[in-house]
Amino acid sequence: MDSAAVDRFEAGRSRLASLAYRLLGSAADAEDAVQDTFLRWQAADRERIEVPEAWLTKVATNLCLDRLRSAQARHERTAGAWLPEPLLEGDPMLGPADTYEQRESVTLAVLTLLERLSPAERAVYVLREAFLYSHAEIAAILDITEAASQQHAHRARTRVAAERRRGGAADPASARRVVEEFLAAATSGRTDRLVALLTDDVTAVSDGAGLARRLLRYTSRERVASFVRAGFRPTRAKRRLAGAPLAMHLARVNGTLAVVAVAGERVVGAVAFEVSDGRVSSLYGIAARNRLARLDEAWQHRAPGAPVIAAW
Repeated sequence: MDSAAVDRFEAGRSRLASLAYRLLGSAADAEDAVQDTFLRWQAADRERIEVPEAWLTKVATNLCLDRLRSAQARHERTAGAWLPEPLLEGDPMLGPADTYEQRESVTLAVLTLLERLSPAERAVYVLREAFLYSHAEIAAILDITEAASQQHAHRARTRVAAERRRGGAADPASARRVVEEFLAAATSGRTDRLVALLTDDVTAVSDGAGLARRLLRYTSRERVASFVRAGFRPTRAKRRLAGAPLAMHLARVNGTLAVVAVAGERVVGAVAFEVSDGRVSSLYGIAARNRLARLDEAWQHRAPGAPVIAAW
C-alpha cells in the first residue's frame, strides 16, 4: 500500500475509533474493528472508491454490527454481565463533542441504554446523533431505505428519552460539590445523608468489583445508599485485594464526574456519577480489570493532583 493511502486512512482513524467505541462500548473492540477496517482498505481497489471517508465509515459500521450480532456478543450482553468501558477525559475516542447530543451519546448512562436497542437502532442513533449523518447517508451506510432509517432513529430516541427523564444537569462545580459531599457521607457511615443526596428514581449499576457473574442493580434510594455505604466502607479484605495503599481521586470519565480508585499507581476501580438538581441520579461502578486497561494507561500519563481521600 502506498503512503498516500496509509495517510488517508490515518487521517480518519480517530473518527472511526470514536464511531466504533460508541457502537461497541469497548475501546479494545473498537480498536480491533478499526484495524479490520484498515485491512479491508488495504485489500480494496481504492481507485474505484469515489468517497473514501464514506467507504471507510460504511465498512467500520458494518464490522461493528457484525460483532454486535455475533452469538458470543449476544450471550455476553444479554447475560447482564457487561458495562461500557470507561474512558478518561481527553481520550480521543470520546470525540466528537461539539454538541450536547454528541457529548450525551458517549456517557456511560447512554451507552448502557443503547444496549437495549437492536443493532440497527443503535447504529442509526449513533450515526445520526453523534456524527450528524443525514438519513440518506445512513441509508447508504446500512443498506436500508431512508424511511427505515427514520423509523430506527425515532424508536431509538424514544427509548433513550424515556429512560433519561431527569431534571437539569448540574454544572461541573455544582456536581463536584455534590459528589464530594456524597463521598464524605459514604465513607463516614452517614446513611441518612446518603439517602438525602439521591434522587427519587436513582439507579446504581455495578460489576461487583469485577467478581460478580452478573451486574448488580439497585433502584430505591435506601438500597442504593446501603450498597454505596458497603462499597465505600474500608476493610482489610478490600485493602488486600487492592494490593497497595488506596487513594480516591475525582476525574471526568465519559463526560461525567467520577471517583477513580488508585492503588499505588494503578487504577483499580471507577464510579461514575450523574448529578441532577443537586442530587445523584445514577452511579456506574466498574472494577473489572479488563474494563479498566485504557483508563489505567491514560492515568499513567497525567498529573492527577491531590486525592479527595489520600489513605482509604
